[in-house]
Amino acid sequence: MVSLWLGLLPALAQDRIRLATTTSTDNSGLLAVLLPPFEKKYNMKVDVIAVGTGKALKLGENGDVDAVLVHSREAEDEFIEKGFGVNRRDVMYNDFVIVGPPSDPAGVAKSPSAAEALCAISKAKAPFISRGDDSGTHKKEKELWKAAAVEPGGQWYLEAGQGMGAILTMADEKNGYTLTDRGTLLAFSDKLELEVLYEDDPDLFNPYGIMAVNPALHAHTNYVGAMLLIGWMTSPEGQNIIGSFKMNNQLLFFPLAVPASGRNREWSF
Repeated sequence: MVSLWLGLLPALAQDRIRLATTTSTDNSGLLAVLLPPFEKKYNMKVDVIAVGTGKALKLGENGDVDAVLVHSREAEDEFIEKGFGVNRRDVMYNDFVIVGPPSDPAGVAKSPSAAEALCAISKAKAPFISRGDDSGTHKKEKELWKAAAVEPGGQWYLEAGQGMGAILTMADEKNGYTLTDRGTLLAFSDKLELEVLYEDDPDLFNPYGIMAVNPALHAHTNYVGAMLLIGWMTSPEGQNIIGSFKMNNQLLFFPLAVPASGRNREWSF
């Protein structure tokens, strides 16, 4: 279906696409390498609105953007089921990790699960910086707190309402902990003293999906352009760019639509 759009309609599409996406795809630098080849190929400009997943989906619900690229599968499925979006496709994945000061005063590194790692932070009342913005990362964090049977609060818990890059900087300055996607962490690693203290829990899997805003609800949206962008991100060419994007010789995202042989085996969930 998507391939048909790729071959048919560049001449009919409008010349701008509004893409609401999570801050991690922007902060990591991925979009800066992934979008220019698309814009050149189809003579289109992609206007990126980088916000948390919740806000990105709300922009789509209101018809304020043409496509949405986010990372919260449950919220994405609800978006589709309610008719706000169509043609969702898997794009890529990485994982969440818990980072903190190298001294690890809460003993996070010894935890048997991600939820118990957060429980250890709450018991130690060690500083924890939360996105607090209904982003995909914030949604995952809330899942983990619920699994830990902990209601976070108090002076040790700060909801900053900022993007992932800003949260990492704050956690670093406060010698605190936070939950982050690995891609943004790698992009900021040269600026931080924080270390990965907990990883490789199946609950930390972090898939990304893209979908078009439903043109039946919002006829003014650039549905043709959105489908071209979906086709690009899930095409072999787009997937190869995603699977080749590295920082400090490490992959930040792994393609899901057209995974290369062996490449998706580096992280096993």
